[in-house]
Amino acid sequence: QFLSNNGAVPGEPVKTDKNSRRGNWGNQIEFILTSVGYAVGLGNVWRFPYLCYRNGGGAFMFPYFIMLVFCGIPLFFLELSFGQFASQGCLGVWRISPMFKGVGYGMMVVSTYIGIYYNVVICIAFYYFFSSMTNLLPWTYCNNPWNTPTCNGVVTPRGINNTLANVTRSLVTGAAEVAVEVVNKTKRTSPSEEYWKHYVLQISDDIGNFGEVRLPILGCLAVSWVVVFLCLIRGVKSSGKVVYFTATFPYVVLTILFIRGITLEGAVTGIKYYLTPQWHKILDAKVWGDAASQIFYSLGCAWGGLITMASYNKFHNNCYRDSIIISITNCATSVYAGFVIFSILGFMAHHLNVDVSEVADHGPGLAFVAYPEALTLLPISPLWSLLFFFMLILLGLGTQFCLLETLVTAIVDEIGTDWIVRNKTVVTGGVAIVGFLLGVPLTTQAGIYWLLLMDNYAASFSLVIISCIMCICIMYVYGHKKYFKDVEMMLGFPPPIFFRVCWRFVSPIIISFILIFTVIQYKPITYNDYVYPGWSLAIGFLMAMSSVICIPIYALYKIAKSEGTTFLERLKNSCKPDMKWGPALSEHRIGLYATPGSEGEVEVRPLKEELREKEKEDEKRDEISLTIQGSNGSTEHNTTPSA
Repeated sequence: QFLSNNGAVPGEPVKTDKNSRRGNWGNQIEFILTSVGYAVGLGNVWRFPYLCYRNGGGAFMFPYFIMLVFCGIPLFFLELSFGQFASQGCLGVWRISPMFKGVGYGMMVVSTYIGIYYNVVICIAFYYFFSSMTNLLPWTYCNNPWNTPTCNGVVTPRGINNTLANVTRSLVTGAAEVAVEVVNKTKRTSPSEEYWKHYVLQISDDIGNFGEVRLPILGCLAVSWVVVFLCLIRGVKSSGKVVYFTATFPYVVLTILFIRGITLEGAVTGIKYYLTPQWHKILDAKVWGDAASQIFYSLGCAWGGLITMASYNKFHNNCYRDSIIISITNCATSVYAGFVIFSILGFMAHHLNVDVSEVADHGPGLAFVAYPEALTLLPISPLWSLLFFFMLILLGLGTQFCLLETLVTAIVDEIGTDWIVRNKTVVTGGVAIVGFLLGVPLTTQAGIYWLLLMDNYAASFSLVIISCIMCICIMYVYGHKKYFKDVEMMLGFPPPIFFRVCWRFVSPIIISFILIFTVIQYKPITYNDYVYPGWSLAIGFLMAMSSVICIPIYALYKIAKSEGTTFLERLKNSCKPDMKWGPALSEHRIGLYATPGSEGEVEVRPLKEELREKEKEDEKRDEISLTIQGSNGSTEHNTTPSA
């Protein structure tokens, strides 16, 4: 309705809802698909199923969906409406209250960290994808140069007993190794794990021992960044077309793997482990904390990406509807991925005659060790491996597009010159090159240690703090009544009362709960048996604090630069909305945001104003011509008309 008539009146040029300078999405489907690709990432596949299994199975779904309704969707809607109303990235939107612009810088820092290590994960998926282009997956057997005597595969090579093959090899290397084969029966190292550690990563013994750069991984990292750059070469105009494939094809792959998985023997057992409710765990605070954290992190709140993506929407787009669609799609994908993962793991547990818990894993361990090993048991295993890693690549790219676009948009909006707007591609290329160079240390032999350190610290409690301050700023500093009116002006209806209550009270309380839970449940990071040294944990905390520290530093800077004689006056002035705050296009700046001399007014009123001014000038001239001051101070009426 808003877009059909645009509020045009006779005599006024027809208004468009397009931002020709910044650009808009080609259509609304592109925005929804991009946002789904952003929210649905690797965590949906490698973290949620494991969390669900560990926290009560089907019972975990209850707190998960409660947190979705009271925290996930409201925060998602808040960020979408925030970015769409101002048509600005994560820095520009803080014209709403300039003192809080440090929150935007914090979002940029977080997106930078995530963008660096996320593309390294994608590049490893590329590596496995290329390695799967063979008749036999290289991690199938234990007869490779990188394997150790403790390796014990699940597939019998060419009909020969694998243990016998290992013993034969051990006889060649020395009688002492025969004893290791006896231990093999109780301690098992899978060929996929050894392929991951000893061949792909060639992992060092310590986080400080970088060793050499793994050239194959470095090459795949270059491929990853080139793909991301090419897809964003024209900003949302090009990425909006790419997401038709990258956001939808993972669902095709998931469905193919799901159909294959449920037809396997033992699949039902795996799915039961995944879903069987353990209702007593609902009373455990850890379960609720995990549910809230997973919702918060998986939706991408406080990364700045949601604000950035929404800023390219047309002003009157129904972002309320979009937020519900995208949030529910994200969570449904997590649940669906759990069926795919645990059907295969159930099959593997059945094959090995062990409990599902012994093969269940999360994070890189699931993606690059447990699941690949399970794939070796399937007929035509290279095909399923290709599909699985292709799915991981697409899931990762969907998130990476938005992370890079967040940084580029923030830079372009902040500088704002015509040159940088025209040459946005140059900025995109520059950010991609810097991202590649910063990712090089993660391709060394100690790279996996640093990757997990960044994953655990760079985007953990800092996101919770950023999100909490954002809620407080919009609802209490700027004012909830003003913001509700802004949303009503944009959508044509005020936010439903449920969201108003959540924004003001419920969501900030839940966010605070997540923060407290994160602090209480904190445990120093480990990787398998490796315990991180204290100095590396200190670096992790510095990474986490580097995004949060932007907020008070910028606030103090803004207060110092604001007008006023006292601290309170400066504080008050620094919190006031900037003159430029509001809709980006002049035709949308109505009511409180109407400014004299804006484009929309200039197009309609100039002729009328000029006529009025001429009439006033003529009247003044007539008065001057009729009244002339005399030399004696008296006035005389001039009877001759003025020239």
